[in-house]
Amino acid sequence: MTEADVIRAVRQYVEGLFPRSCPTCGRHFATLRDYILATKPIGPALSYDVELGDWDTQQPLGVIACANCPCGSTLAVTTEGMPVTKHLALFAWLRIELQRRGPNAELFLDYLRQRIRRQVLAESKD
Repeated sequence: MTEADVIRAVRQYVEGLFPRSCPTCGRHFATLRDYILATKPIGPALSYDVELGDWDTQQPLGVIACANCPCGSTLAVTTEGMPVTKHLALFAWLRIELQRRGPNAELFLDYLRQRIRRQVLAESKD
């Protein structure tokens, strides 16, 4: 698995979470692109499984990335519900990369988040 494979897999999963709406103001995000354009990321992307060193969990908590809606509410995009086999494959890749690049999972997950955001925004709107 390569970084490009990981970005593709995570992006595909996250794009499937849309459309969605802000539970506070009702603002509608038809696509991941709409969500990225309208929200402001807050804090780093986090994986509680990785933070706990639980690389082989059969019940992954997944990754969470939070952003603020223009109304001020905090919204979260998570990998909750992603198939366990896909989680484990992504965790295995991440573990190897953290050994190679350095142990700061928080920074590395945020790097991947930013790569996905830039990729989505670089594409022309359909």
